[in-house]
Amino acid sequence: VQLQASGGGLVQAGGSLRLSCAASGSIFGITFMGWFRQAPGKQRELVAGLLSGGSTNYADSVKGRFTISRDKNAVYLQMDSLKPEDTAVYYCNVVRSATKFWGQGTQVTVSS
Repeated sequence: VQLQASGGGLVQAGGSLRLSCAASGSIFGITFMGWFRQAPGKQRELVAGLLSGGSTNYADSVKGRFTISRDKNAVYLQMDSLKPEDTAVYYCNVVRSATKFWGQGTQVTVSS
């Protein structure tokens, strides 16, 4: 599985961004699509995940502000009411046959 992420950038606090990640290659049997992020000096953390059955989960810090969705072979992360603490490199992640695949990171910077 190859993943191509896009949509990061610089935004002021309170603004919005939409991240996209397109999956290609051997995509049959994907069971999870999600987004992680890693801020400087911190561990990578799950931001939002979407299971193949349709259930979602979100980090407490983004609940009510971020929305994950999927359209065929792409996964999206709509980020609203952004805060400076959302600043990080965001990575899309896909699981297929118990194997994790990662996209290249995309930088999100939220200025105060």
